[in-house]
Amino acid sequence: MKRRQHQHLLESLVHSTAKQQGDFTKTAELATELLCQNLAVSLVSIWIFSADQGTQSLVAQFGSMALQDTYRPSLLHTVPRYLNELKNYRHIDAGNTLIDPRLTELVDSYFIPRQILSSLDVGIRINGHLEGVLCIERAQVTHHWHDSEIHLACQMADQLALTLATKHAYDKEERLSLFRCAIEQSRQMSMLINLHTEKVEYVNQAHEDITGIARDKSIGTNLRDLTFFRQHNALAEQTLAKIFRGDQAKGEVQFSRTDGSRYWLKYIVSQFITDRGNHYALVSGEENSDEHNYKAELERLAWRCGLTGLNNRSHFNRVLERTTHGLLLLVDLVAFKRFNDTYGHENGDSLLIEVGRRLKHFSEINKATEIARVGSDEFAVLLTDDNAVYDLDYFSTRLYQHLAMPILIGREQVEPKPALAVVDIASVANLFAPLTCADIAVQYAKKKKGTAIQVFNSTLLSAFKEDAQIERDLHSAIRGRQFELYYQPLRDLEQQTYIGAEALIRWHHPKKGVLYPGAFIDIAEQSGMINAIGSWVLEAACRQLNIWQHHNADLSMHVNVSARQFFSGNLYEQVWQLLTRYRLKPKTLILEITETELMGDIRHATLLCQELAELGVGLAIDDFGTGYSSMRYLKQFPISKLKIDRSFISDLTISRESQEIVSAIIAMANALNISLTAEGVETAEQEAFLAKSLCHQAQGFLYSPALREPEFAQFLLTAKQPNLIAH
Repeated sequence: MKRRQHQHLLESLVHSTAKQQGDFTKTAELATELLCQNLAVSLVSIWIFSADQGTQSLVAQFGSMALQDTYRPSLLHTVPRYLNELKNYRHIDAGNTLIDPRLTELVDSYFIPRQILSSLDVGIRINGHLEGVLCIERAQVTHHWHDSEIHLACQMADQLALTLATKHAYDKEERLSLFRCAIEQSRQMSMLINLHTEKVEYVNQAHEDITGIARDKSIGTNLRDLTFFRQHNALAEQTLAKIFRGDQAKGEVQFSRTDGSRYWLKYIVSQFITDRGNHYALVSGEENSDEHNYKAELERLAWRCGLTGLNNRSHFNRVLERTTHGLLLLVDLVAFKRFNDTYGHENGDSLLIEVGRRLKHFSEINKATEIARVGSDEFAVLLTDDNAVYDLDYFSTRLYQHLAMPILIGREQVEPKPALAVVDIASVANLFAPLTCADIAVQYAKKKKGTAIQVFNSTLLSAFKEDAQIERDLHSAIRGRQFELYYQPLRDLEQQTYIGAEALIRWHHPKKGVLYPGAFIDIAEQSGMINAIGSWVLEAACRQLNIWQHHNADLSMHVNVSARQFFSGNLYEQVWQLLTRYRLKPKTLILEITETELMGDIRHATLLCQELAELGVGLAIDDFGTGYSSMRYLKQFPISKLKIDRSFISDLTISRESQEIVSAIIAMANALNISLTAEGVETAEQEAFLAKSLCHQAQGFLYSPALREPEFAQFLLTAKQPNLIAH
């Protein structure tokens, strides 16, 4: 893009009226303006030397640091090194003017007073003679001037040299000599073709540098023997026809050199007539192979995964759209995000690369049609061999075992946890997109214990259709206010009082009656509607808590927050608005998130938990003991409560293992000064064990199921709790 922009700037200068008329001052003014506006610099100025280089004059300047006194130190004798650099090397690209040895002679007299910290000076030379200098300056240090900036500045200097040459009062032969010298220094290819004789009369050095064809072999060549005609005859004839009509022709074309290498050339061809009436074609060109190679690389990256070398999802979808039969295999790496957070992204990349390598090996053996990385941790394989007969159970099990084999990453042996979905494309081709079916099947596979393989079948299809109907109904439920909050009491085991409630959502489905969260929450999560539902739950719970507190009820409210809602990015703002609106007492609103979900993004979760805690919001880990948290993370989060999962409570009185686990969790919570609630308490024996073990709170059917608000208020009155006023 920079190359094209710079070419456009150069063309703006070349085709300007000032340049065409040989007005050096106006050309210089235009050049300084173009360079300053497009190179993000502080000042661009053009200086011309006197005949003996004893003095110099400012011709044009543009920029925020424009000189008021139009003065630069005399360059004769005082700065010989600077002049020699410009004479010998054409330009001086100084990233830091204060330390660049080439500019030592100008530091005290010019750069320090002007506060110029980086500069690019390009000599304006005609026939090897230094006529002036193009100065591009910045007020800040530049680590290095980009090659494209130097290239553009040199080309601008070439054009300024050409303009200056035509300005001098030389005779026609001298002007032609100067013109040819300037062209020889140019990096752009130039060629002159006599349209009467159709012979090449001139090429510059850049032509040989770009094409690889020696100058003496080019001059005198017949027009139609040029590489353009030999390699692109039709286009060349069209171009020639345009020239004879007096039109300008331009374009880009790829050529092959004699050594077999290929290059792209951007060219402009125009006709002009000499004073003697001879018709000539001027061909100007510039190699732009880098730009085309960059485009080709972008196109390659558009269809290819740069990490694994496999095709990407876009490419795989294009192939899949044309496929009507065969097998689609989808591989998902379970808990990959947690692996990334634990072992680091570099090791995560190593795991993906190895899984990709194993799939390549599998694909080569089984002659797969396509293999791709279709997600951050998802891979797909397409098998469409008509002659192959696959035993699905044996086939999928072998692939699963191959992928699940331990991988040595660094010095540690890691066991991948793949989930594998298999779809018979022909069976779903007219119903659903195969990749969608694979996505559905892999979700079921991830929930399986042991070998996580799921073949997409009619049962899954029926479940998918039912889930799809639930998803459609959820849209109506959100709009139609079909949700209601129920409240399950929380009991303090030491005080023997009810201290709060957990808000639980119920859906009054118009056809299916009251639905519990298990029937629709997962679908809401997958469809993205969980944020809207979660926002409604949080709002309704805060409104109810405000009413209780308004009636002096000393209660807390527990509200479940989904992972998607927790990591949505606006939870903090929403909670802050609700606390402000309802003026809730500190620590009475407690947000619950499951242990597994909290571990999904440790850094973000830690920061958000700290921010919420600063607002006075309590934080509880739900279903504690079933996930992956560790003491290190538990200390890291500002957690105010743990909720022991009901699976440990259900067999508490008959399983010594459960008793030991619960006792250990209670001891740990007490050591960390974290409140503890046991979920799913159903018997007096369970309550007695928990109370004896110093568990703080409990909830469950022993006390009450979740109740509607009026019934919950009546329950509290019946229990004769102090300091409660029903409404």
